[in-house]
Amino acid sequence: METLSFPRYNVAELLVHIRNKILTGADGKNLSKSDLYPNPKPEVLHAIYMRVLQMVYGTRLEHFYMLPVRSEVAFPQIMEGFLPVSNLSLHLDSFMPVCRVNDFEIADILHPKAKRTTRFLSGIINFIHFREACRETYMEFLWQYKSSMDKMTQLESAHQEALQRLDRLDSVPADEQAEFQQLSDDIQALQRTLSQDFRQKTAVLQEANAQKKSDISEKIKRLNELKLSLATSKELQDSLKTKIVDSPEKLKNFKERMKETVQKLKASRQEVMDRFDVYRDSVEGLPSCQLEVQLYHKKAQELADSRDRLAQTAKESLTLEDQIESAQLALKKLKAEESALRRLLVARKEKLATAQLRMTRKQEDAEEYKRTVLEDCGKVQEKRGAVCERVAAISQEAQRVRLSTQQLRDTAERERLKAREIFLNLKAGLEKYHEGLERASAEGRQALLGRVAALRARLYRPDS
Repeated sequence: METLSFPRYNVAELLVHIRNKILTGADGKNLSKSDLYPNPKPEVLHAIYMRVLQMVYGTRLEHFYMLPVRSEVAFPQIMEGFLPVSNLSLHLDSFMPVCRVNDFEIADILHPKAKRTTRFLSGIINFIHFREACRETYMEFLWQYKSSMDKMTQLESAHQEALQRLDRLDSVPADEQAEFQQLSDDIQALQRTLSQDFRQKTAVLQEANAQKKSDISEKIKRLNELKLSLATSKELQDSLKTKIVDSPEKLKNFKERMKETVQKLKASRQEVMDRFDVYRDSVEGLPSCQLEVQLYHKKAQELADSRDRLAQTAKESLTLEDQIESAQLALKKLKAEESALRRLLVARKEKLATAQLRMTRKQEDAEEYKRTVLEDCGKVQEKRGAVCERVAAISQEAQRVRLSTQQLRDTAERERLKAREIFLNLKAGLEKYHEGLERASAEGRQALLGRVAALRARLYRPDS
């Protein structure tokens, strides 16, 4: 049992595939099952094979009726009936091995058989399906290649724009260089002044910070003392609670003592208030103290004014610091943008390198495919040369046969002319012989008549 690399179709499936893929229009509608099975018609198969070769190789119809360029035939009109079959056989000899059919012969064109024809058509239809699938993948590959080329051009244009932008960012225009230099000098001067002010302010702040730290340490010490007194009071309270629980009489005594202490505190408060009234009266009676207070007030106002001026200078320094910070932020943003552009440039260079690598691979694949096609074309050309040599040998043999037949015809014509001449000579001699016979018979008849007359005369003579 033979093994095939393609599925074997039945006649109905072959009809459907041929009508859908190969023969279209009126030829496909007129095709019937009897044209292929059980006795395939050679003219229908010739039309199918020619249409397949037109689809696959782009062979035009007139190419099947043209003599090869390298062949020299003395009388090409003799080959008119055989040319389509021979050209079709030459094309199919190179096409059928592509369809995984290796036993195709010219007899399958001249005298096709049903089983072999169905196998050949199955292989051709399988190759057409494979060709369409490969064509779809190849078209997708071409579309991807075109899109990648477009993307590469876009990336190159973006790369050029980014380079120009980097050049613009790195370079300062000629009309703005003086202003840029002045601004840079101003910024450096501001930075120097700000650094000096910052040093002075840091010194003042460090002194104030040391003072505040000392105050905070004193407050912390006082807070610790208060915490210690609170802890002792809590302990005292706990002890009092235990005492309250232990003896209610002690509680009463404690309350009484507390009331006495409250009264003592009230009395001491009253004494303090009295002393305050006495001090107030003494202050009212001393105008010199008021002058000193006014002087202190003026000094306080001057200190407030100086504090306001200091606050204003601090605000100005803060605004300058904000401007410097904004300039530094803008510089950081520009550096970040520059780094981002550089990263984008590196990424685009990598993409461009990968695209170039893919393009080189595709070009190598295309070159390899081209080499294989050229090799196939060389093989086909060699086969064509061999067939042309065979055809030339056949034509030479036919020329020799024609020459021999012409020579035989010439010799036959010469023999016929010789035979006719001999016939004419024989006929003339026969006619002369007949004439001589007639003359001789006439002369003999006359002589016989004379003799008869003489004999009769002798017989009827009286003296005899």
